[in-house]
Amino acid sequence: MRLPPAIIGHAEEVLREILRFTAPADGTLSRYFREHPRLGSRERGVIAEAIYGLLRNKSVYTSFAESGSGSAMRRLTLLGLADAVGVDSLGGLSEDETAWLTRVMQIDRSHLPLLMKANLPEWLWTKLCTQFGEAGALTLAESMNTPAALDLRVNSLKSDRETVAQTLAEAPIITEPTPYASTGLRVRKKPSIQNLPLFKDGTIEVQDEGSQLLSQLVGARRGEMVADFCAGAGGKTLALGAIMRNTGRLYAFDVSEKRLAKLKPRLARSGLSNVHPVVIAHEKDAKIKRLVAKLDRVLVDAPCSGLGTLRRNPDVKWRQTPEGVAQLNQKQSSILDSASRMVKPGGRLVYATCSILDEENEGIVDTFLKTHPEFSLVPVSRVLEEQKIQLEMGDYLKLYPHIHQTDGFFAAVLERQK
Repeated sequence: MRLPPAIIGHAEEVLREILRFTAPADGTLSRYFREHPRLGSRERGVIAEAIYGLLRNKSVYTSFAESGSGSAMRRLTLLGLADAVGVDSLGGLSEDETAWLTRVMQIDRSHLPLLMKANLPEWLWTKLCTQFGEAGALTLAESMNTPAALDLRVNSLKSDRETVAQTLAEAPIITEPTPYASTGLRVRKKPSIQNLPLFKDGTIEVQDEGSQLLSQLVGARRGEMVADFCAGAGGKTLALGAIMRNTGRLYAFDVSEKRLAKLKPRLARSGLSNVHPVVIAHEKDAKIKRLVAKLDRVLVDAPCSGLGTLRRNPDVKWRQTPEGVAQLNQKQSSILDSASRMVKPGGRLVYATCSILDEENEGIVDTFLKTHPEFSLVPVSRVLEEQKIQLEMGDYLKLYPHIHQTDGFFAAVLERQK
């Protein structure tokens, strides 16, 4: 069945705004759909898929859009829609547009230049080539240009993975256990989860397997004092609370009251009572000083470029800049330094990002260790063994979509000696 011609106009209008890269694409799309309530769920789904497909393949489609007729923005929009639903599903095309789209979508992309195939800005492509080599960088880039799977975390306070999988199958939603995270389920296709009773009562949360693994790496135990230093909306906080079996004391710190507000309904659903959300003004807030050398575990999921999440947020690669990354490096070092003061002797500090860039990862940890001799690096391979996670790693956790089918994540485990 052909889509109504009006879809092209809506997609073009929202694409024009998104390509200014002044705000995250998901927020712009959500606002546009709220402002146009007559768009049905199918139309919204097609527009979103077209926009994200175009953002993933922007280099290629920008080049293709140099041919054809009409405005460049309409040509880009048509390429995104054709990528999402096929040329034959689009209504309102002229004969010339149909012929052009059909021809362009049949181009063999294997012969395109590497930078275009990678669909990355040149500065990022250069960095990845330095880190991974040309072939490795292309493999990684191509994996990040494919949509992510939908992963769920089962709240172990309320159920277990097998029971939840059986209940979901009756919906029918087919899942399979995630290979590394013990409470994870990977969903086939992408059904709507929000209206399921299991979601409403806090039995399941949407969370990438890599993010679940970060929570497990912390190694939090019953009765301990733990902090999630950059808690955000609290996905890892909730996972930590369940791992602690709702005992001890778990602080959720963040500088954004708005982000922490999103944790409250999730916290209410989860059944956790050991979580204490705390808004702080900055990483050196007096509320943190009161906890100096008192905590058993501290997770620092640091603000970062987000370049490991391109499967979900493809606009990030076009919005981020080398200057932005350099500014983040200063913030990352400052946050890690402040968070480390809360760790008591014998306690552990986990530094993590959803970035794939060395300067946000090993670079920050190396600098920290040189200036904090009281801390030492605990090989992640040892921590994974402690947590009974079957995953081959060296000193650091490094997750990649083409190898582990997760978002790109990094983590280092640091232990305070004195």
